[in-house]
Amino acid sequence: MRASSDEIVQFAAGLVIEGARLDTREIAIRFEMSRTTLFRRVGNREELMGKALWWLADRALVRAVARWDEHYGQAIRDERGVLRCLRILEFYGEVAVNDAGFVELLEKEPVVAMRVLTDPHGQVQPRAVAAHVALFERDVADGGLVPLIDLQTLGYAAVRLQEAILYSDVLTGHTANFPTAVLLVRKLVEGVLRAPGA
Repeated sequence: MRASSDEIVQFAAGLVIEGARLDTREIAIRFEMSRTTLFRRVGNREELMGKALWWLADRALVRAVARWDEHYGQAIRDERGVLRCLRILEFYGEVAVNDAGFVELLEKEPVVAMRVLTDPHGQVQPRAVAAHVALFERDVADGGLVPLIDLQTLGYAAVRLQEAILYSDVLTGHTANFPTAVLLVRKLVEGVLRAPGA
């Protein structure tokens, strides 16, 4: 039976988790297909890497939403008054910065990883923006919040701000700082999503 594109992507995601290099020749052998067939199924190496990284990110986001639901149910804010969308993004970010395989990928292949993660037409960034927008839309609808700008722009700005801080060690040589990223994104979003009458 021929492997589906989803099976190949999940296998590649497992390699990322293990800190192993994505070798398309070895992956093709693993699934008993030619590299040409592999390319037709999942694209080139960077496209496969992007799909694998998003597969992992999407599952981490689902777990972050479930974590909120478990602790706060349908509440729009936590006990400190922090918006649901922001806490979910914090939960999600904690998974990324503490994932050994992801960190190893950034260390071993920084140029390729940055190209894959930040490509505006790639597999990761557009989906990350869409996921942010969905979280913002939910809070706007449930909390009656008034956005000062369109949510697509806010989603893009939040993602780019997180990229700039969390990948700063790769991009600029500065030490990445998760708490700083959390604070800056929180201030950005809270400044844009205003409570009714504020």
